[in-house]
Amino acid sequence: MLHVVLFQPQIPQNTGNIGRMCAVTRSRLHLIHPLGFEVTDKNLKRAGMDYWFSLDVHHHADWAAFKASPAAPARLWLFTTHATRGFWDVRYADGDGLVFGNEEAGAPDWLHAELADAQRVKIPHANGELRSLNLSTAAGIATYEALRQVGMPAAGKSD
Repeated sequence: MLHVVLFQPQIPQNTGNIGRMCAVTRSRLHLIHPLGFEVTDKNLKRAGMDYWFSLDVHHHADWAAFKASPAAPARLWLFTTHATRGFWDVRYADGDGLVFGNEEAGAPDWLHAELADAQRVKIPHANGELRSLNLSTAAGIATYEALRQVGMPAAGKSD
């Protein structure tokens, strides 16, 4: 199983979209609080709330609680525009966690320091005038590359 880790996400639609992707791919979603919104039907419905019932989601009070959780991933990869290593140059493994900073500030400096250069990767883009991709787009790209390498979990019931 892959783990998608959102550090203090701010926009409910992004979290809803990522939750839907996690439900479809049978990936575990970790939400590191505080969140910039309440997890409610109103905030998430249009983006994926109808999939929330089948989502493996874990809420963590903060980064320390996440790291101490028995549900936490074995290895972490921080996706950041500040990395030099491309995400295609990594060998992902079952149980890995893909970590994303929030939409406003990304990941804080202390998290960059904790996850050294060997664990930081970027999604390259061709337009240097633009900062980054949308959070849900980046999470989708990263998750599907990791799944391409480790394999998609077997499907449960058919659609």
